[in-house]
Amino acid sequence: MQSATKQLFTDGLWKNNPALVQLLGLCPLLAVTNNVVNALGLGIVTTLVMVAANGLVSMTRNRVNSDVRLPTFVMIIAALVTIAELLMQAFTYELYLILGIFIPLIVTNCAILGRAEAYACKNPVVPALLDGFAMGVGFSVVLILLGAMREILGQGTLFADMHLLFGEPARDWTITLFSSYQGFLFAILPPGAFIGMGLLIALKNIGDTQLAKRQQVSDTSTKESRRIRVTGTIT
Repeated sequence: MQSATKQLFTDGLWKNNPALVQLLGLCPLLAVTNNVVNALGLGIVTTLVMVAANGLVSMTRNRVNSDVRLPTFVMIIAALVTIAELLMQAFTYELYLILGIFIPLIVTNCAILGRAEAYACKNPVVPALLDGFAMGVGFSVVLILLGAMREILGQGTLFADMHLLFGEPARDWTITLFSSYQGFLFAILPPGAFIGMGLLIALKNIGDTQLAKRQQVSDTSTKESRRIRVTGTIT
């Protein structure tokens, strides 16, 4: 069980990351990540919907006919997204207005529907929940990294407007990295999102290459260190 859980989180955060490897859900990822608060808000909602969708799909996997499986998954996801929308309207209305159409568009997020089809409908509830959480966290991490990169380059700040998500106590969380910075408009425009995403994918590919080289060196060292010692007389 422990090794299976570790594999789920390794896949979700690195090996099979929905944003960096599968390249799913790129529309909201590129559209709203001009700062950290937008990225974090979308990441939290997406993760909660993915976890709940995986759990419900897993619970109903033996009760749904294969002919209506996909429409059923979409209805489940749509109901969860509607709940998330209502909660955001009640508690984080200003952030909800900023994220706009990209909250209801979570229904069509291929990362959520893909995990429901590829994993949740074939596995028990607990592994399905863990898979949804791991994939959601992996997606959110990419959102936050891209949002932080664009906010720093575009505005010279970090964690600006966090009160939109966490309330008035978070208004003073803003970190001003460059006091007289005029801002780099390109970073917060859509082309900046594409370039930032490309840099993150390139960094992951470099990391994968380095890990593969280390693993190859380790395997070679292990093979060379093996010795077979024969004692006694062979007759």
